[in-house]
Amino acid sequence: MRAVIAEDSVLLRVGLIKVLEMGGFQVAAEADDAEGLLAAVAEHRPDLALIDVRMPPDFTDEGVRAAMEIRRRWPGTPVVLLSQYVEERYAADLLSANTSGVGYLLKQRVADVADFVAALRRVADGGTALDPQVVAQLLLRRDSDPLARLTPREREVLGLMAEGRSNAGIAQALVVSESAVAKHINNIFAKLDLPVVDADHRRVLAVLRFLGASRA
Repeated sequence: MRAVIAEDSVLLRVGLIKVLEMGGFQVAAEADDAEGLLAAVAEHRPDLALIDVRMPPDFTDEGVRAAMEIRRRWPGTPVVLLSQYVEERYAADLLSANTSGVGYLLKQRVADVADFVAALRRVADGGTALDPQVVAQLLLRRDSDPLARLTPREREVLGLMAEGRSNAGIAQALVVSESAVAKHINNIFAKLDLPVVDADHRRVLAVLRFLGASRA
């Protein structure tokens, strides 16, 4: 898989390149600002764009805006935002625009190379990957209906769904059977009053409801 990296810190950018190469990615280009990132994506059409949230010139939300522009110009391009801190609205902004091939991770996750690369591959394959700290913060904040209907275990399952885990991954994390996970997920769908559509789409709707990002 070919990747493009946008990160203004030279040291972190070099580290990310090494990590991606160790994980089997080919880094096609690197950039230190949004303009360079867009040019690199236009030239290489990568399988993944790894983007710092804050970049020159203002160090605010340049990376988020660039990610959304990439999805507008080249629909379906997987993007992962990297942030120093938990800024949940950026995850919600990105997911509200498109619900597949997106990720939001804290930079500290890079230290766990195996999990970090697994999250990148999940996004490159069309899935989602939300940082566990973002999910934990959202769980503490979301106390209004219909999420209040969920049991503590169902909220755990929904949080892991938001991280992008499969049923098997959720079962492993919670040390339960996959059939138990499937039952919890069906309960979540019912309690969130989600429409009867294909299972993958309902998972996305559940995560969006969790994020409070659905604009339907």
